[in-house]
Amino acid sequence: MNILAFESSCDETSAAVVTMEEGSRIIRSNIVASQIEIHRRFGGVVPEVAGRAHIECIARITSEALTASGLGGDINSALGNIDAVAVTNTPGLIGALLVGVNFAKSLAFANNKPLIPVNHIRGHVAASYLSNPELEPPFLALVASGGHTSIIDVSSYTDYNVIGYTRDDAAGEAFDKAARVLGIPYPGGAEMDRLAKTGDPNAIRLPSPAMKKNPDDTHAEYFEFSFSGLKTAVINYVNTAKMRGEEISREDVAASFTNAVCRAVTQHLSGALELTGRDKLVFAGGVAANSHLRRAISEMCAARGARFFAPSLPLCGDNAAMIGAQAYYEYLAGVRADTSLNARATGE
Repeated sequence: MNILAFESSCDETSAAVVTMEEGSRIIRSNIVASQIEIHRRFGGVVPEVAGRAHIECIARITSEALTASGLGGDINSALGNIDAVAVTNTPGLIGALLVGVNFAKSLAFANNKPLIPVNHIRGHVAASYLSNPELEPPFLALVASGGHTSIIDVSSYTDYNVIGYTRDDAAGEAFDKAARVLGIPYPGGAEMDRLAKTGDPNAIRLPSPAMKKNPDDTHAEYFEFSFSGLKTAVINYVNTAKMRGEEISREDVAASFTNAVCRAVTQHLSGALELTGRDKLVFAGGVAANSHLRRAISEMCAARGARFFAPSLPLCGDNAAMIGAQAYYEYLAGVRADTSLNARATGE
């Protein structure tokens, strides 16, 4: 099945063509137009600016994705070989989502193709299907990015049960904000990763973002995070040192911050594996590119006898190939959309 997919939930505009079949998952093209340089001057993503940038490039990257797919000699013949159109419709920035949804909806119905709406979080998990052909549910998943941090029990390709999440900042957002106070331009995650490799992870005492469950709380979610306090502790440490005229080691700050995140995440994931009895764990989302977290989670899985999976680095960030991969399983489950499809800022 050839699927033309779109992703525009935040600050990347992406179009991809994937071929999904039983036992075969192929990325034919995966075009991503990044907006990093546009938003860097603002220190973060500006929703209105992101929406306009999506409008400016979505038609172009669609042509590039179809041309690069190898499904035909020109765009029209390639489009003729597309079996379905998929698009992220939730969650994300509403203006950004609307660009992708309206474009995909128009394209699908103008060409009489089935339209498949896809949840962005499920798309991140599906990125691991493309990198790990042997992976199939059930498994436990951690999706961590600039906007999301969730622990999910995945019992089938389309059955998801969230058993943990962040109450405030997402993990990726916390990395970016900690980087900002260190003078690192947006996005700061990659530089924090690099600095942490030469710093002392025990140089600074920082609070754990892993929240403890209240014994009287019978709610299903056991594994909650709060990254806001950790972020604030780093900001206070750096600002206090500056007021005192003391020099700080950016490497030590990055290493200590990263260590606090790794310890909290592995603590909750270990408990979640025990609770669910799963023997596979998927780490996905933009933060899955962090080398320290990948190693810490992989080592925790090995200690518990669980298999560890993660997407290849190019598939960790937002991209349309992952949306196409999940769309295949949504299609098999009977999910379709009509012209009433709308975008939603918040999803399951």
